[in-house]
Amino acid sequence: MNEAIVVMVAALAGTGIGAVVMMLYKKTMDEKTKKSAEIEAERLINRARSEAQRIDKDAKQKAKDFEVRARKNAETDIQKQKQKLRQDEQALGDREAKLEKELQNKEADLEQKMQALDARGAKIEIAEKRLVELEAEGNKRLAAVKDKLEQIAGLSQSEAKRELVSTLEEEARAEAAKRALRIEEEAKAEADKKAKRIIALAISRYAGEYTAERTVSVINLPNEEMKGKIIGREGRNIRALEAACGVDLIVDETPEAVVISSFDPVRREIARRALEKLMEDGRVHPARIEEVIEKTKKEIFKLMKEDGEKAALELGLVGLHPELIKAVGGLKYRHTVAQNVLQHSLEVGTLAGLMAAEIGVDVKVAKRAGLLHDIGKGLDHTIEGSHAVIGAEFVKKYGESEAVCHAVRAHHDDEKPVTPLAFIVQAANALSNSRPGARRQNMDSYVRRMEDMESIGNSFDGVLRTFAVQTGKELRVLVESSRVTDEQASMLSYDIARKIERELSYPGQIKITVVRETRVVEMAR
Repeated sequence: MNEAIVVMVAALAGTGIGAVVMMLYKKTMDEKTKKSAEIEAERLINRARSEAQRIDKDAKQKAKDFEVRARKNAETDIQKQKQKLRQDEQALGDREAKLEKELQNKEADLEQKMQALDARGAKIEIAEKRLVELEAEGNKRLAAVKDKLEQIAGLSQSEAKRELVSTLEEEARAEAAKRALRIEEEAKAEADKKAKRIIALAISRYAGEYTAERTVSVINLPNEEMKGKIIGREGRNIRALEAACGVDLIVDETPEAVVISSFDPVRREIARRALEKLMEDGRVHPARIEEVIEKTKKEIFKLMKEDGEKAALELGLVGLHPELIKAVGGLKYRHTVAQNVLQHSLEVGTLAGLMAAEIGVDVKVAKRAGLLHDIGKGLDHTIEGSHAVIGAEFVKKYGESEAVCHAVRAHHDDEKPVTPLAFIVQAANALSNSRPGARRQNMDSYVRRMEDMESIGNSFDGVLRTFAVQTGKELRVLVESSRVTDEQASMLSYDIARKIERELSYPGQIKITVVRETRVVEMAR
């Protein structure tokens, strides 16, 4: 019993000890597990802290690299902007300098013009004062003469005026009657010559073998090969030329020559110029031919207009219709009995103006009728009627007065002349036909003016030669390039122009062209 109790007590004690041991073991294991967990947690924390430091370091490095790149890019952009700003400032400075220079030049020109205007104004003021003085002096003398005449004649001013006017009217009527009778007698005396001129006019307007010397132009070729180019393959080039110009091209055995035949001198001139341009260019085919001929036509029509304007300007006429001016310029290419029709018309206009001034007819209208009297010769030959009739209809179409139309129509008795203007134009036409160049500037004075122009140009240092060209409208001056610079050439043209203005009298204006040429020559041996 006691042993059982002891055993039970021992068992209970062992159980209690075991429980205590188990509790102690569990506590020990829990502490060990806790410590391990703490170590693992600390390790993880340290690892996380290291990773965070690494990430922070990498982020700072990347931020630093980005900052460096951004600063570098910003500095590059700033440098580009500064460079562009410097370029813009330079361009602006250059532009400002250029504008400043132009402004200074314009101010200098304006100052010169103002000085010239001041000088001119002073001269005009002096002239006006002198004119007033002369007018006052003339009035005094006129009053004195009137008083003296009244005392001598015993008539009042109004009575003397009426008597003088009556006497002058009677003398003018008698003089006009004499002049009209003389003009009519001269016109009748010239009937045979007028008939010959009508025949010559018909010959010049309608082509025929007997007028070959008047209806052909000869073009000299550089070589015989050019004939083949002009003819072209199967004759296509020559056909294109003939069709475009309205002329006949004669290519025969004549060495290095081509003959252009046409009744119309304008067409013949267009063909001649176009053929010369084609020979210079060397390209001869139908498309090129049409292009050159079209360009040549424009040049010829432009020249006709310029010649018409020069003729009107020479006679002091204004208000002519452009079509009339063009037709007058076309007369330059017409000839009647070896007389250029444009020059003949100018002569008739001048003579008509002179005679109109003598008998008291409007000078401007007389010059107008004289210049236009033969305009019908420049019209197309297909228009039926005499040149006087179709010319009168033409000028009437473009606004000329009935007096001018009647004078044009009657200058060859296609209509009986009934006005003093018609008789004047008829007489002037007869005078010009019988005495070409009557009472006009002769060739000697024209040549002398050309020589004077060239002499003035040659009088300057550094000038080699001078040439008066364009009928005295231009003076070309060749200078030594070693003695005259570009700037001096500009001043030389100015000095020559001023000297010509001072020393010569001439119509219109003269163009001064200074040519400075540099030639370099080397011999190859």
